[in-house]
Amino acid sequence: MYLFRAAVQCLGLTFLSLILPSNVLMISQALAQTSSATQPKRTPKPVVQKSSGTANKQIGLKPSAVNRVSNYNSMNLNPELFQKKGESELTGNTTGNLDFRVKRGCLRRSYSEDKLPNAIGIDDRAFADFFKSKTKRFFDGMRGDCIPYAVAFGSRNRFDSLSIMNGPVQDAKTEVWTFTPSAAGSFLIQQEYLKEEAKQLTEIQIPLRDVLYDPRKVGDKLPVELVWELNGVIKQIYPEDNNSHENTNSVVRIIVDFGDKERWAQIRAVEIIDPTTKEIFSSAFWVERDGIPGGFFTSTGEALERSFWTNPLSYRRISRGVGSVRVTSTSKRVSNKKGAAPSSAEAPSKQKYRAHMGIDYAAPIGTPVFSVATGKVVHMGFSGAFGNLIILEHPGSYHTYYAHLSKFNSELELGNEVRRGFEIGYVGLTGRSTGPHLHFELRKDGVYVDPYAARMQLNLWSMRDDESGLLTSEILLLGSLAPN
Repeated sequence: MYLFRAAVQCLGLTFLSLILPSNVLMISQALAQTSSATQPKRTPKPVVQKSSGTANKQIGLKPSAVNRVSNYNSMNLNPELFQKKGESELTGNTTGNLDFRVKRGCLRRSYSEDKLPNAIGIDDRAFADFFKSKTKRFFDGMRGDCIPYAVAFGSRNRFDSLSIMNGPVQDAKTEVWTFTPSAAGSFLIQQEYLKEEAKQLTEIQIPLRDVLYDPRKVGDKLPVELVWELNGVIKQIYPEDNNSHENTNSVVRIIVDFGDKERWAQIRAVEIIDPTTKEIFSSAFWVERDGIPGGFFTSTGEALERSFWTNPLSYRRISRGVGSVRVTSTSKRVSNKKGAAPSSAEAPSKQKYRAHMGIDYAAPIGTPVFSVATGKVVHMGFSGAFGNLIILEHPGSYHTYYAHLSKFNSELELGNEVRRGFEIGYVGLTGRSTGPHLHFELRKDGVYVDPYAARMQLNLWSMRDDESGLLTSEILLLGSLAPN
């Protein structure tokens, strides 16, 4: 009897697994993973290397906050998104600190440590006095024979921020103090500890050769959105004038926050280093900003964001940019008088132009299109000349437009939040299109912006005055310490 009952139960479970929908089974697996994730974990080291099993898995999508929309063919989800505005209507701060630069080093300790600002080039008497009065406890806790620092200067060599670390050792006792000018005319101090930062961070090292030539190995370590982002960073900081790095044991050191349900996964630091000599060839750090999307900056203060905002796909060429496009018109023959045969002479032709706002990236049909920045899907459907169109809304009153798509990502819905690097659709030739390409637009406050115009400097692409302390502290907390 017991054997009979066991057999029936076994057959019943097998039958249920066959008839239950696959999404139910996936939910069960997800619950099991969630349960295991809530088990107590050991306290991590300051930065722990972690093997990631997220190969080819997209994590850059959050559910819609609105009800699912079954019909995406609406042209007028929000009429304001399709209104044309002139450049004179562009509002808000569109410039940043264009002369921003960062200097880093490790200053040899001496009896006059409180004079560090002057020693590294900060010519500000008020700050020198403030620094001396506030740092006695900091220097009492120093370790090692030099003081790591990162200092940022703005236009006209103005002091923007200074971060100092309590010795050239990165461990649970590592402490960073950051000094910045305040709006009231005084100065602010921010204290950070690597022990607290490291709770959410993972260090990964990948051979430079693999990052450059074998994306599958990178995909074994990072989610696909972060692979896209890593490629964008490496493309800009890799010293192309010295290809010898490819044939050495150089590695790419990556500090990653894999995020959670409330927080996007994010690369925090990228460095190309020689693991033997510890020489740092180049590096970039992520800065989370208020009111606008975050961005990557090099350890010298160079902004990398313009390239990200102008590369929504791997394209063959730019077939057309922002400007005027000549409209071809057929001239008509005219007669000299009524009833006479038409003259062979043609009427004087008038050149006609229409505005072409946006960038056309020529690429084969089906080429993946990626979101250039984290944002929300506010339009998704067929829209006249645009064809299949996706519009993303980004912080700071920015919108990006992706037009002529052949199709959308099947996982995407109206109202979804998507992370930068998420695959949102595929190149096509829908709408008014003479060949397969992606029509891409960037708008600020509804105004067309030419991202390739040299004179255009959005606050997305440069460091704002109150953000430099975020970068200098990241450099010291997360960057490798160069040999003295």
